[in-house]
Amino acid sequence: MSAYERIAELTVTIESVARRRYTAGTSSGFDRTTTEFRLAGDGLTGRGEDVTYDEIDHDALAGTDPIDLDGEWTIAALSAHLDDVDLFAAKSPEREMSRQYRRWAVESAALDLGLRQQEESLGERLGIEPDPVRFVVSTRLGDPPTTDRVTELLAINDDLEFKLDPTPEWPERAFAALRRTDAIRILDLKGWYEGTDVDVPADPELYRDVFAAFPTAIVEDAAFTPETRPLVEPQADRLAFDYPIDGVDSLESLPVEPGWCNIKPSRFGTLESLFETIAYCTDNGIEMYGGGQFELASGRTAIQTLASLFYSDAPNDVAPGVFNDPGSSPPYPRSPLRPSSDAVGFEF
Repeated sequence: MSAYERIAELTVTIESVARRRYTAGTSSGFDRTTTEFRLAGDGLTGRGEDVTYDEIDHDALAGTDPIDLDGEWTIAALSAHLDDVDLFAAKSPEREMSRQYRRWAVESAALDLGLRQQEESLGERLGIEPDPVRFVVSTRLGDPPTTDRVTELLAINDDLEFKLDPTPEWPERAFAALRRTDAIRILDLKGWYEGTDVDVPADPELYRDVFAAFPTAIVEDAAFTPETRPLVEPQADRLAFDYPIDGVDSLESLPVEPGWCNIKPSRFGTLESLFETIAYCTDNGIEMYGGGQFELASGRTAIQTLASLFYSDAPNDVAPGVFNDPGSSPPYPRSPLRPSSDAVGFEF
């Protein structure tokens, strides 16, 4: 029985739906807003976080009545019902991907509630023992680029590992200094993003420098252009993809067979697509690691839980939220994160 089949027939009783909005600054220099969906029933509450990036979409949601999901459902039946529910009825989202994010919030909240009503954790439901989760800290070098943040964190804990976003502005000394740390595990080239604040042009010189300076690191979302393809294709075993991945079809349509996949659950929308993609990666020898979306609430717990069950020893970009908080101070949590033996629902 597949992982999805084990949860598809889980029953969940929903008596009300509420929402809570969160806003916080981030260490990447922008304010983050999310909305948590809270499904209640039998005196319990299940939570799922909508990580839509555009604040205007959260504003529009705040002005609407909660969706009506009252009743007893299976997870599969609820998901089928949501196919016909417009979760952006007030206005269309600024980006189509946000439909996936909100769908994930509702489905993950339903799963959380259903598990709590059965007094089970996700691991117990799936028959998988959770393991401690290795994590990397995702950060940027700023403008102008400086390695100060990495140096400061390593001075506090020299066991930390990192995921960084190289740009053409990185000076040669940054590459040299970061390589000496031997702590860089993932380089995200962001070559598949379009029309966002984090787009990075497919610069062949940057790609050449990244591959040469970090010969064992995972390289995420490299773009395939006539200029970069000769550099990228020979590196397929350590290539990872994130932005374009929203299901099995997207993996099958990639220009190469990748060595890695960044699993960001919110990108998949449905629980079925998420678990199908995890199974596909397992069956096809594609390594996985977890990815985050600057979650501010239950969404962070959910991605840590999935990492503990399916790819615990990978360089997971699921570090505790304190690493994204510009107002935080040490001591910071250490890797690996250890799951609670008392967890229920989607708790870690």
